[in-house]
Amino acid sequence: MAISAKIQKFMTNASFIRKMFEEGVRMRREFGAENVFDFSLGNPILEPPPQVHASIRRLLEKPQPGLHRYMSNAGFPEVRERIAAYLRDEFAEPFEAADLVMTTGAAGALNIALKSLLDPGDQVVVVAPFFPEYRFYVDNHGGELRVAESAADFDLDLASLEAQFGPRTKAVLINSPNNPTGRMYSAARLTELGALLAAWEQKTGHTITLLSDDPYRKLVYDGARAPNPFAAYPDTVLLTSHSKDLGLAGERIGYAAISPRHRDRRELTDALTFVNRTLGYVNAPALFQRVAAETQSAAVDIGVYQALRDRLCAGLADIGYRFTRPQGAFYVYPQTPIPDDQAFIRILQKHRVLAVPGCGFARTGHMRLSYSVSMAEVEGALEPLRAAFQEATSKR
Repeated sequence: MAISAKIQKFMTNASFIRKMFEEGVRMRREFGAENVFDFSLGNPILEPPPQVHASIRRLLEKPQPGLHRYMSNAGFPEVRERIAAYLRDEFAEPFEAADLVMTTGAAGALNIALKSLLDPGDQVVVVAPFFPEYRFYVDNHGGELRVAESAADFDLDLASLEAQFGPRTKAVLINSPNNPTGRMYSAARLTELGALLAAWEQKTGHTITLLSDDPYRKLVYDGARAPNPFAAYPDTVLLTSHSKDLGLAGERIGYAAISPRHRDRRELTDALTFVNRTLGYVNAPALFQRVAAETQSAAVDIGVYQALRDRLCAGLADIGYRFTRPQGAFYVYPQTPIPDDQAFIRILQKHRVLAVPGCGFARTGHMRLSYSVSMAEVEGALEPLRAAFQEATSKR
């Protein structure tokens, strides 16, 4: 066989998210789109805000010379300066253009960060449940993934985290608001995490970087604000994209922002820039670098997602599902009414509802529902969700 045994194994155990998405395509062909309720894929439904469309029109109607040529691998200097200015206001930290690397989305940012940080066998600690691609990203660069459990309400469990630390811990990777749970870590909890990391830096004698994967940072509900990870710990790198907050998932535009207080600040920027080129990303898309620079303060209408959350959560609670109410992102992670989450997903499919089993996120006995769907789909799914719940619980 031409492909490696390792990749063949990975493909066999690949993301449940995509598997369920493909199942949704099949079911819509068979039953009609209006009769299938697909909560499997976190594909943003909101169109970009007017500022984005205005920026694109201006850039295309009055193009700057060289807009589409090669540029610095870290991105256009003026783009990085404009985003640094936004970050200075947002986080009250002295960001400079040199602290930023423009990337092909948050996935590109994560991969160049991990490649820059890890020697073979170095360890990255993540908190379950977590986005399943993390496992592959860490493996891409010779690292070992160490999995800590979260608390029952999906908050950080610092004792569980510390139990996964060791002499080769090089990074801790967090995602807040979280995919798949919608949990947002408080400023106080992040400060506690920062103190733990600082203590372990002293023990190990090397830098431990906090990687804050924040593409849902602006998708926060009930008037709350996502806390500042840079205030909690100096050796932090924020990795983000505009897939969700600007509705630009298909454009693959994001960045890595290195804390101005990171002890290896300049070396890390140089490494990220080098790796951006050598991993083949080369640089982030030129046109959307400019768009991102002009629209940092814009966002989609968060109220739409909040209304969808409220309706879905009310319906789930009425049926009897147990869950932690999400504080951000557009996911809810209920317990399945039977311990075997994959078996329950099959029951849901009989009722033409698609969800992702919790085992895909390293926490069984749950399922992820993405409410990045229309309100009509939420309303239409409630009775099938009830029927599946009743079918499952009647067999216990």
